[in-house]
Amino acid sequence: MSEIPARPTKSEGPSEDAPLGDAVWQSSPPGSIYDYIKVASFSIGPDGLVDQWSLRAEQLLGIPAEHAVGTDPIDAFIDPDLRERGQRKMAEILDGREWTGVVPFRAPDADSGSGTGSGTGTGRGTRGLAEVYVMPTRTEDGEKAAVCIVVDVRVLRSIETDLAASQAIFGQSPFGFLLIDPDLRVRRANQRFASTFGGTPDDHRGKGVHDYLSRAEADRVSATLRRVLESGDSITDMHVTGFVPGSEERRHWSVNLYRVHSGSGRPIGVAWLGTDITARRAAAREAAAARRNLALLNEAGARIGNSLDLETTARELLDVVVPGFCDLATVDLYQGLLVGDETPAGLADGSAELRRVAYSSAVSDAPLHGAGERVQLGAVHHYPFNSSCADALRTGRPRTVPAEDGSLVQSTLAVPMVAHDTVVGLAQFARTKGSEPFGDRDRDLAVELAARAAVCIDNARLYRREHERALILQRSLLPPGDPEASGLDIACRYLPGEAATGRASEVGGDWFDVIELPGHRTALVVGDVMGRGLRAAVAMGELRTAVRTLAQLDLEPAEVLSQLDEIARGLGAPGGVQQATRAARRPREADLSEVYLATCVYAVYDSVTRRCTFANAGHLPPVLVEPGESALMLDVPPGLPLGVGGEPFEEVEVELPEGALLALYTDGLVESRDHPLDEGLQAFVGALTDPTQPLEDVCDQVLNTLDSHHGEDDIALLMARVQGLPTESVGDWTLPREPRSVGRARELARAQLLDWDMEPLVDTTELLVSELVTNALRYGEGEIRLRLLLDRTLVCEVWDSGLVQPRRRRARDTDEGGRGLQLVGLLSAAWGSRRTPRGKTVWFELPLPGGDTQLTDPAEALLSLF
Repeated sequence: MSEIPARPTKSEGPSEDAPLGDAVWQSSPPGSIYDYIKVASFSIGPDGLVDQWSLRAEQLLGIPAEHAVGTDPIDAFIDPDLRERGQRKMAEILDGREWTGVVPFRAPDADSGSGTGSGTGTGRGTRGLAEVYVMPTRTEDGEKAAVCIVVDVRVLRSIETDLAASQAIFGQSPFGFLLIDPDLRVRRANQRFASTFGGTPDDHRGKGVHDYLSRAEADRVSATLRRVLESGDSITDMHVTGFVPGSEERRHWSVNLYRVHSGSGRPIGVAWLGTDITARRAAAREAAAARRNLALLNEAGARIGNSLDLETTARELLDVVVPGFCDLATVDLYQGLLVGDETPAGLADGSAELRRVAYSSAVSDAPLHGAGERVQLGAVHHYPFNSSCADALRTGRPRTVPAEDGSLVQSTLAVPMVAHDTVVGLAQFARTKGSEPFGDRDRDLAVELAARAAVCIDNARLYRREHERALILQRSLLPPGDPEASGLDIACRYLPGEAATGRASEVGGDWFDVIELPGHRTALVVGDVMGRGLRAAVAMGELRTAVRTLAQLDLEPAEVLSQLDEIARGLGAPGGVQQATRAARRPREADLSEVYLATCVYAVYDSVTRRCTFANAGHLPPVLVEPGESALMLDVPPGLPLGVGGEPFEEVEVELPEGALLALYTDGLVESRDHPLDEGLQAFVGALTDPTQPLEDVCDQVLNTLDSHHGEDDIALLMARVQGLPTESVGDWTLPREPRSVGRARELARAQLLDWDMEPLVDTTELLVSELVTNALRYGEGEIRLRLLLDRTLVCEVWDSGLVQPRRRRARDTDEGGRGLQLVGLLSAAWGSRRTPRGKTVWFELPLPGGDTQLTDPAEALLSLF
């Protein structure tokens, strides 16, 4: 029997002396199939005894060669109960018959060590099963012998189990499973992969990635496979895109790659595990789109509507959507809306004129069109009746605009801007070629964004309407043109407040007024109602009207403010001015939440005496600049604002030298968020450096100097330069209380008028002076004072100490008197009476000759009374 050489411990390479064509003997590397199944061998001689015993047999059966050689294998390895059958089989084998079977044996214990046990009938070890393959052979002498190959059945069953498990994992995996060989060809595919790409698993053997993917994608995947095969680095979640047979839908897969090795560690290919993530990617895209839309809505809420300007609001919308939502966009608003119509001038057919107020683009050369032509920013246009845009305006529903030939735009949405069921304009959103077309979710988002902007635009429209009405009201209540006053040169400025953004802010309650009083006196008023908006403007108008009414009563400045305070307490409550009466009766109980508070400074200037009396209700102090002196703030007690009530107001009288400059103003001129009030007041005083300039120039210089100190509030500035009435223009006489004083008064008046070269006024003046002096004698008390004042008109005043005010009445035909005041009213341009600290003054006024006003003939006036 030939010997079985022992397995070498290392590889034997080809000999340099080996002839060409000879077989090259090489041992199996570690990890071969024989290592897995643990094959052992031994040989049996003609005598039925073991004559050769391999090292693997020692390891498997636990019997050293020195113990095994020369023994009967049946007696050594087979249980006693089976030895008889074993002897018969051995005889058959030695007779030249092959045999394969499963034979029980006693395996060595794990702690007995390899090759250390005797294994001969000791009963030690555990029972096992061996699969035996016996092959008859002959010795060199021609005698019959046998070679036995033994395998542990437990190892075989384990291998079978592993193979079955591997097959189950490969074949039953819910993932597409491929084994790709080093040539990047499919060596094996599972059923899941085959069900996706068609055919059976065997149909895919030998195919490459180019058979399943587009060229560019296949090249990318092939390069990745080679990298995995060469480096051994695994790839997880590689995204692969392609199509499956019979479907035009683009599919997406997530693929994991890892290199596969043989038992010896040799790379044999790459394992491919792929799962379809098309639905997952679609859901991810939906989620991302939802997050993007939510972010856009949040951004829109924060950025749209910060301005109350229509065009600015439209631009804010485009700043939000470009480029986050679309590549370019426009906003068209109804032209009627922009010119201040009460409601948008939209026509039922959607073809009304619109103006393009905003345009934004993230790409060049991709304009949106209107009416078939490119529409420039700011242009007025309209959409044809059959256009998608006109249909959107007509129906109030979004429409898709067909792309024009040769245009870079591939998808456009025309979305009407609807606020409170009213269409105010149209927004267009467009995406260029290469971008994803608009879907249903995009359409819903566009409608929401346009609606938010539309509400803000409509609010801006309503605000602008109220703002313009308030401005009209406010300006209508201000003195028209340049006010004129006796003995004063007047200049004034009124500027509506402007916010830091440059847009008009809410109208305020600032006002000023110049009121001519009898006796060539003038009331100067500046006030500021606290608060803003239309209600503040209305309150300002009511207060201004009340001031003018109280001024005509010729009350002292402190008394005017006291009466005005009572009126102010009723402005904010139901009932308006009527509430002021109730508030005046219980000043301590007035609720400040029901009234408008206001500040006001009221001054009365007498051009004859050049004295000015001030009273202040919580307002900033007047500024006086005397010739050759620096400007200073007058110390006028501020008092409480109007509407608070409960405290009297104080008066301060100041003599103003000729040429002095007096300035009254509101806090908007000197106060802002960036500059404190004290700093602004000092800047204002410092700006009045040259009061000798023309008053208009002084006003401009003040506004330019204090430009950085005023902010959102309105500005009212009233400046007056003193030009006192010359002494030669005043005639002043005191008459005794006696009848002849009537004739003396006529003589004095005639002489004075002739001296002034006012002969046309002599007859009328003599007649009216006679009437007033006669009344003073009959109904008055004390001495009589007569004064004539010549300025822009002729004023005659008669003073006495009586407190009873004259009252004009209609005399009956049979009455001998009672017609004097009627005559005064017929012949004079104006007349009246006022209280003084020591009596009363009755006065009348005549226009100067040469003016537009014609004098009434005294004779005709006398005849008309009878």
